[in-house]
Amino acid sequence: MSTNFCVIMAGGVGSRFWPLSRTAKPKQFLDILGTGKTFLQQTYERFLKVVPNENFLVVTNVRYKDLVLEQLPELKEQQVLLEPLRRNTAPCLAYALHKIKKKEQNSKVIVTPSDHLILEQENFVQQLKNGLSFLDSNESLLTLGIKPVRPETMYGYIQVNSKKEFKDLENLYQVKTFTEKPDVEMAKIFIETGEFYWNSGIFISTLSCFIDAFEKHLPDMLQTFSKGEKLLDTDDEEAFIKKAYSECQAISIDYGIMEKAKNVCVLTAEFGWSDLGSWNSLYENREKDKNGNIVGGGHAFIYDSQNCIVDISKGKVAVVQGLDGYIVAESNDVLMICRREDEDQIKKYVTDVRIKKGDSLL
Repeated sequence: MSTNFCVIMAGGVGSRFWPLSRTAKPKQFLDILGTGKTFLQQTYERFLKVVPNENFLVVTNVRYKDLVLEQLPELKEQQVLLEPLRRNTAPCLAYALHKIKKKEQNSKVIVTPSDHLILEQENFVQQLKNGLSFLDSNESLLTLGIKPVRPETMYGYIQVNSKKEFKDLENLYQVKTFTEKPDVEMAKIFIETGEFYWNSGIFISTLSCFIDAFEKHLPDMLQTFSKGEKLLDTDDEEAFIKKAYSECQAISIDYGIMEKAKNVCVLTAEFGWSDLGSWNSLYENREKDKNGNIVGGGHAFIYDSQNCIVDISKGKVAVVQGLDGYIVAESNDVLMICRREDEDQIKKYVTDVRIKKGDSLL
């Protein structure tokens, strides 16, 4: 009987949510939806239904260690893996797999981002259970694909091939291709074919299958972590990980493994998923007033305005008049006002601020 583990990837900076999401406290540590719980806390509670508390690992940047332990006091210090450098998600997984290997070789591993929204919890948990059951008898890499509801250009897509026969599941397919973020015309074609699903970025497999995939597709990275395996869980772990990360290329699990592997399957489903990666995705998923406005944080007086997002610090007051389709976001020492349709420019704004004012406002 294998044991379930969950690896929560929580090292990102969420720059598309600037100025709310800042380097000092990124999106995963915020309660952007006003639920009383941060994204990280919601993610942990979601997977706690299929993974015991002691089998969680949170991989994050070294500067966020205290934030993780503060928000997830149920975890022990050794369950928080600290990355000295940002190297995307493949090194993050390689590190976690070697920690799990030392604890329990006969295991299944769920890998998940820390900052997604899932509205239909019961349906989601059932899909996880279906996937874990499938892995009892199949050496496969498994991902969750979301039925698209619009031609979204900010998500990656999964193209399905033939159905995979397993028990009475009607939503299990062999993966044909992974495609990164398309332009809007290509996204429309994807939806018309009915063969494409959004890539949730949630991956499930056995420990051995994940390690085999690294051996085939990212052998140098696997070797980098394997040669220091004996140093994990010792006083020398920190120094070893610093060296290992300095040697690793920055590459995602998607690019490094999933797009190359042949034994990839997908469970297609709808469970109210969003990666909430942008202000507009937040707009789609929050309750609006009669004029289509959403307000977060402090108190806003809104006049003759519609279809706006207004998010200001608690204890502050904003007066907004005569705007249609704008983001008004304030956090401490930064105020940003821009059209919602131009939110893809936010990364440019962040770069400009960095060049002229340094990193203190990021």
